[in-house]
Amino acid sequence: MTAQSRTVDLIALALFVLLCLGIGALGGAVTETSVRTWYADLAKPDFNPPNAVFGPVWTVLYVLMGVAAWRVWRSGDREMTRGPLTLFAMQLVLNLGWSVVFFGLQKIGAALATIVVLDVGVIVTALAFRPVDRLAALLMLPYLAWVAFATVLNISIWRLNPTA
Repeated sequence: MTAQSRTVDLIALALFVLLCLGIGALGGAVTETSVRTWYADLAKPDFNPPNAVFGPVWTVLYVLMGVAAWRVWRSGDREMTRGPLTLFAMQLVLNLGWSVVFFGLQKIGAALATIVVLDVGVIVTALAFRPVDRLAALLMLPYLAWVAFATVLNISIWRLNPTA
């Protein structure tokens, strides 16, 4: 690998990670508008983590997602990576969409529908990453686990707040 291709590779890595962190920042901005008001007043299950846990966990997950997408981008020809990266982009949009629906619009039931579609999107993306780069698929697993946990949390909050 030449110095120039190494530089391009590192720039691409930074861009993938920054894209994911940027989506996270947008979701965080939407979340912040409700977390101390509407969300604070909701009934939550006993297993609901403290608010301070979410930021650090999501930051690590967004970095892992960015690295996974970068590994796919750099590992195959564009014809082979176009589909998996398109799926990645779609699930990233769904990720942001859930924050908008749950915290921005304060629609718990609609957010539940959104996060179930997100669950499927993450699974399909990880499966599409696997033939291109096995490690990239594995890097998506902590994210999948967290989104699955968030789905259970969303269901619990929806059941505890039927009129919200």
